[in-house]
Amino acid sequence: MQERNLALELVRVTEAASIACARSMGQGKPDYSDQLAVNAMRAAFDNLHIDGTVVIGEGERDEAPMLFIGEKVGRRRDGDPKMDIALDPLEGTNLCAYGRHGALSVIAMAPEGCFLNAPDIYMNKVAAGPAGKGVIDITTTPTQNLANLAERKGANIDDLTAIILDRPRHEEIIREVRGAGARIRLIEDGDVDAAIATCKSDSGIDILFGIGGAPEGVLAAAALQCLGGDIQGQLMFYDDSDRQRAYEVMGEDADIEAVLTREDLAHGEVLFAATGVTSGGMLDGVRFSAGGCRTHSIVMRSKSGTVRFIEAIHNFEQKPHYTHDGYHEKMERI
Repeated sequence: MQERNLALELVRVTEAASIACARSMGQGKPDYSDQLAVNAMRAAFDNLHIDGTVVIGEGERDEAPMLFIGEKVGRRRDGDPKMDIALDPLEGTNLCAYGRHGALSVIAMAPEGCFLNAPDIYMNKVAAGPAGKGVIDITTTPTQNLANLAERKGANIDDLTAIILDRPRHEEIIREVRGAGARIRLIEDGDVDAAIATCKSDSGIDILFGIGGAPEGVLAAAALQCLGGDIQGQLMFYDDSDRQRAYEVMGEDADIEAVLTREDLAHGEVLFAATGVTSGGMLDGVRFSAGGCRTHSIVMRSKSGTVRFIEAIHNFEQKPHYTHDGYHEKMERI
């Protein structure tokens, strides 16, 4: 199958996961929301014409149901291309469970060896849109990054807006960014969506700072590879078990202290798809109606630089597996 067709098929997988978990929006059951997304995504992968291996899967930190690292997905017939998969069936589990903005279903795909095998630990990140390419530097201060980006954009620091996860660990960064004069948008979850927002001209977001999951850093890098943005990351180690986990995943000879560039995290011919679960800065959420729903997705290819926004109308009479009962039937078989 041609790559462009494969990219469009990939969005069917994120649509399925988004529709499934959107039914649980606001019910206050994070694990249940994640379970719906995982199982719907697993089932949808069966129709994708690839021989795929999950290299970035569901995190273990919250003991969530997983599409686990090493899991084989896709049709996997002779001639199907071998692809590595980075995914998050529900990025922003709590956002969906508690009815908040910005939850997504996300998949990135590339030929074997193009994604960093990131351990499920934390990563410090800085990301920006195309104007930040070659400008952002995680080894320097937020103030200096803001000054460099403002100079590149021909703007003042107080014209810029930084997006930061609202966590106690970010109190010092928030204080410094405020002191530098930049504006801040604090978010509860969803730093993949936040990184992508730096590339969207009308998002009002210029730069991302802060510590989030390392797997999400790979997904963000895959998207920024397609959009021409930039990201740098460094793994964070809070105890010896984090270091041991990094060596187990990345290899005993890996430089786990290194500054990771966008290309270190994701390179090659990347395909990326995301579908909104709840409405955010980039995508609308799933909107149900009698007998169907609407979804809003983005599909990107790094090779061509093409970015497509897809609004789809799903008719449950013609797609019975998208009904609530249909999902439960599929989950029982998995």
